Amino acid sequence: MSKLLESNALHTATPAISISHLNHYYGQGSLKKQILFDVNLQIDRGEIIIMTGPSGSGKTTLLTLMGSLRSVQEGNLSILGQALHHASKEQMTLARRKIGYIFQAHNLLNFLTAYQNVEMALELQEITAAETDTRIRSVLSAVGLADRMDYYPSDLSGGQKQRVAIARALVSQPKIILADEPTAALDKKSGRDVVEIMEKLAREQGCTILLVTHDNRILDLADRIIYMEDGRLVNHAATATAQ
Repeated sequence: MSKLLESNALHTATPAISISHLNHYYGQGSLKKQILFDVNLQIDRGEIIIMTGPSGSGKTTLLTLMGSLRSVQEGNLSILGQALHHASKEQMTLARRKIGYIFQAHNLLNFLTAYQNVEMALELQEITAAETDTRIRSVLSAVGLADRMDYYPSDLSGGQKQRVAIARALVSQPKIILADEPTAALDKKSGRDVVEIMEKLAREQGCTILLVTHDNRILDLADRIIYMEDGRLVNHAATATAQ
């Protein structure tokens, strides 16, 4: 059975991400420059999508709009049924709480251990201390850091720091994960292992993943590959293993 068929049971009438006629600009007046042009995209719940394309093509801008980290200027963008165009600050905050973020920079706090950095993602969760501890230990073990939980970032390699950042994004069990080059600091095996962990999460919990990458070694793990160029989505198709 294909990966797409396997995830169909997770889909609902409301897609995870819905975008129509989205335009975005930087600057004002004579310096105003259009970055995104009439972007249209629908991502169903449980899908794993990889977005690729040249540097400067607008991928990260689109990702930050989906993540409620930028305001929608023109067009429509909905996350789990919540429209973000003209959304209030409170609505943007609520949308962000349903999303796990993984960026190129790990953004770990140097004065906290790996365990404590991951724990920060659960501060607003209404769960017991025992459940918090179980989740943190489980996710750090899943990314191969069971023996590094009490290490500070200064004592971790670049790849290990990125794995902590990935664990931090996964531990709150988000509905959507947005990842910007999450394998950039990892070797071939570690990079693939990390994406396979994300894939397992998506299958088990109906979590949607949108992953921006230049790493051709992991493209086969996606349900669909989206190609962006010059601020436009120019192609997207199911991968061979999803057909």
